[in-house]
Amino acid sequence: MELELGAVIGFTGQVPQGLILHPDNEHLIYPLGSTIVVRHVVSRAQSFLRGHNQRVSCITVSRSGQILASGQQTHMGFQAEIIIWNFQTKSPLHRMKLHKVMIQSLNFSCDEAYLASLGGQDDNMLIIWEVSTGKGFCSTSIGHEPGYDVKFLNNSNNKLVSVQNQIVKIWEADYVAKKVNFTLVNLGNLKRQILNVVIDPTDAFAYVGTRTGDILEINLERASYKRCGPARKLFSQGVQCLALMNNGDILVGAGDGTIAKLAGQTLQVKCQSEVLGGVTSISLTQDNTHFFLGTSQSNIYLLDSDQLKAELRNTCHYDRINDIAFPNNFSEVFATCSMNDIRVWNSRNRQELLRIQVPNLECYCVGFAADGKSIISGWNDGKLRAFLPQTGKLMYVINDSHRHGVTALIGTIDSARIVSGGMEGEVRIWRIGKQTQTMEASMKEHRGRVWAIQLNKSNDLAVSASSDGSCIVWDLKTHTRLTCLFESTMFKQVLYHPDESQIITTGSDRKITYWDTFDGQAIRMLDGSEEGEVNALAINKEGSHFVSGGEDQVVKMWSYDEGVVLYEGIGHSSTILKVTYSPDQRNLISVGSEGAIFIWNLP
Repeated sequence: MELELGAVIGFTGQVPQGLILHPDNEHLIYPLGSTIVVRHVVSRAQSFLRGHNQRVSCITVSRSGQILASGQQTHMGFQAEIIIWNFQTKSPLHRMKLHKVMIQSLNFSCDEAYLASLGGQDDNMLIIWEVSTGKGFCSTSIGHEPGYDVKFLNNSNNKLVSVQNQIVKIWEADYVAKKVNFTLVNLGNLKRQILNVVIDPTDAFAYVGTRTGDILEINLERASYKRCGPARKLFSQGVQCLALMNNGDILVGAGDGTIAKLAGQTLQVKCQSEVLGGVTSISLTQDNTHFFLGTSQSNIYLLDSDQLKAELRNTCHYDRINDIAFPNNFSEVFATCSMNDIRVWNSRNRQELLRIQVPNLECYCVGFAADGKSIISGWNDGKLRAFLPQTGKLMYVINDSHRHGVTALIGTIDSARIVSGGMEGEVRIWRIGKQTQTMEASMKEHRGRVWAIQLNKSNDLAVSASSDGSCIVWDLKTHTRLTCLFESTMFKQVLYHPDESQIITTGSDRKITYWDTFDGQAIRMLDGSEEGEVNALAINKEGSHFVSGGEDQVVKMWSYDEGVVLYEGIGHSSTILKVTYSPDQRNLISVGSEGAIFIWNLP
């Protein structure tokens, strides 16, 4: 059985021109790992297109909006798949495989009869497909230079423009003879790495954006270079995306986060503004008064085309997420921590409430104090930091709490102590006073990184899981080891069963093991996954079900007594690092190394 995906927080901003406003002006379409999200702009309701098994590398929508196509990236030596979807039913029409490794660019013809696809640098093929049958119609190699973008002309279904490293080609397809011939555009002495192309509505000329940071205008009838601009100031880090407005002006997104509007006649900048992250996609509304913009830091903005005033509409993590935490018995908000920040989310409307940034540092673990008065976190500079949950203001720092990083932590139920684990294997207990934070005990038995720490209900025992192949149960009153569990694996997660008669662990040997807490003997072993280690475990309040996730990218819900998988949740496109139940037991939340937060509805 499949788990029902309730909502996602995430957007893969690195996909060029990946954020698309549907022609009905009501839906935003964007990739998230291997899933494609269709979100209603006003009501924020989400639906999902799921069919790819690896990261989606490009998306395009036909002019009428009835069909869309997506391509993916796979491993070396494998064929990359293109899927054509019916937008109304959200179901795949055709699945096509001819390209190797990666699909670089896709584009529908004006009459929606043909789809052009360009392979990545390991493939370098241009293929034109017939949309009605899903069959490859004619194909050709584009040469040695890697291609970046391909577009059909606006008024003919057999002419295309492709851009490669330093070459622009105009292609003409002969559908009777099934051949494609090209004309090379004469660029004179110009040497530019060309990244993208837009074609004017009359098909008289095209604009191409370059990595140098300027824009070249090309006459398509003569196949010759006309001029370039802007003359004085180039765009930093290259022109990443272009869009053409109805009045002839050009919108330019640059790699440093600049968004500019250029006059079509002079190619001079009319106005510009800044956004967070390099601009990767621009999508205009039908009336051209506003446009949506996606950045490489996974932010989505809405801008007005006149003044370019940016309004932030959607945010999410753009790097791997290391941990999730809910406050004690409160399901409305949760916190996640990533490579450079901690974010607090409203779990109902999926909006970001607070962002706590510590520049250039990675946050390994995050938690809420039991009284809800602080957010506690462990960082890779070895410091334990606590922040106020409303404002994100720093409350206190425990310096040098662990060498090389704090990798696991948990607060006691009275909020007076924190138990933390470090990169070198120490488990330490900190007493948190009003003004002071002191170390109560340091217990050094583990030889490797401590991945997880759990407390029992009465908070007098703690269990820690380490990558040295041991889990240790500690007595927190005497600060000594009670029992030790050994296995030839790197333990990644440890949990107490709610009745505390058993401990459940998982790790790099792909096994999920039940242990007796009294004598530390293994009672039962389950195969957690066919391939790849299992990183994450969570158990519900009754102890009847638990959830696992790992390198096989599937969230699995198990029956605790029977030891069988009841439900599977498919949607992640890279390793799952953490899963957790919401305190009200209505949702399950999983996070992965692609930076996505998946919220699943529990059956």
